[in-house]
Amino acid sequence: MPTSDTIATMIEAARRAGTGILQDRARLGTLEVRGKAGPADLVSEADLRAEDTIRAILSGFRPDYGFLGEEAGLQQGADRSHVWIVDPLDGTTNFLTGSPLFAVNIALARDGEVIAGVTYAPVLDELFWAESGCGAWLNDMAITVSTRATLEEAVLAVGIPFATKPRHEQFHVEMMRLTPRVTGIRRLGAGAIDMAWVACGRFDDYWEQSVSPWDMAAGAIIVREAGGLVTSTLGEPLDLDGGTMLASNPAIQGALLAELRPI
Repeated sequence: MPTSDTIATMIEAARRAGTGILQDRARLGTLEVRGKAGPADLVSEADLRAEDTIRAILSGFRPDYGFLGEEAGLQQGADRSHVWIVDPLDGTTNFLTGSPLFAVNIALARDGEVIAGVTYAPVLDELFWAESGCGAWLNDMAITVSTRATLEEAVLAVGIPFATKPRHEQFHVEMMRLTPRVTGIRRLGAGAIDMAWVACGRFDDYWEQSVSPWDMAAGAIIVREAGGLVTSTLGEPLDLDGGTMLASNPAIQGALLAELRPI
């Protein structure tokens, strides 16, 4: 039940991109794949085609808006207040290795504040979306964050730094602090899905210490509209260019921030 032409267009773009990704998934062995920052950071033909599909639909709807895509970078628009922020295929390594856990991420920011977001997991056919003041939704069902109130009962999700990422020592310390205290810690390999699962209560929290705007923009508003909190890992207001992010239910955020303190 989209509430505006904007969110309806974002949903259309996400679904169209998702359809193309599924077609590419059926021919994985023939896709061209290359490394970006290194062999652990990959981009495929599917990523590039999905971004082109999304850009065409969004640009047709609002040609003056800027466009920040993971693959093409920032293209300034005549309207400097608005920018689309897009990860066309979050979880590329999952996609390339046959996992179903990958997603399309589309957000719209106004003056640096995200006002609408869509996360679509095409294999699961789960569409998460939110618009400022309109709540958060999974397909046609309203969603909320979990109500679990202690770390001891919490199931957390985390972005584990891989070969080209920084702050490995910080991650090791966080694990030593948290694993004795929680019910579980998970890593899905797609931050878009991790954040969406916080929004619908499957996880109580997700954090990452090295994250890009397109990884977290859509999820930030989906979690907030579901009743959650999204900040930096220091508890400061979220900066899309700040590199860190913590999304959680409000009850456990304070306890998590204490354990995520820098070493």
